[in-house]
Amino acid sequence: MNFSSKLLEKAVDEISQLPGIGKRTALRLVLHLLNRPKSQTLQLTESLNNLVENINFCQNCHNISDNETCEICTNPKRNSTVVCVVEDVRDVMAIENTAQFQGHYHVLGGKISPIEGIGPHNLKIESLVQKVKKNQIQELIFATSSTIEGDTTNFYIFKQLEGLEVTITTIARGISVGDELEYADEVTLGRSIINRIPFENSLKR
Repeated sequence: MNFSSKLLEKAVDEISQLPGIGKRTALRLVLHLLNRPKSQTLQLTESLNNLVENINFCQNCHNISDNETCEICTNPKRNSTVVCVVEDVRDVMAIENTAQFQGHYHVLGGKISPIEGIGPHNLKIESLVQKVKKNQIQELIFATSSTIEGDTTNFYIFKQLEGLEVTITTIARGISVGDELEYADEVTLGRSIINRIPFENSLKR
């Protein structure tokens, strides 16, 4: 792809690194930004700068937050003794959209995947174990994706918590095996949260 401007080429190269965006799509986006009023494009760049400079990860649950502790964790109406374990912040958003869960979350930051070089030490598992050891949690709900990696992650955490006084459940499999949580429809996901089952029962499949 030939460019008449090095500035244009640089912008296209940067945008094409985003997931699902190739060079041609990146070029269309950059040209669209150039054709917009300058003030609108500057607002976009300002928003991205603010995002990078000021975004936080909740010190309690590791969800994305404007403050050190997220709005879910600081909400007195939420049940802090019931914690839903998810892979990333998109899963928090998906479950919140169901309006069927009023507990807290724990964002792992991924799932165990040896093929991708992701082990337990790369995830926020130790902080979860410490919460349970401090008797802060009465029930853990595993809500990871219905994949081998998701099941492996659940089982690893389950083994780390053996002997500790905590109820461990998993969402009902209304979600197809192999599906990512964020793509489940809200009704199915909501029912899966409500109809959760003891994690031990899921091991008998």
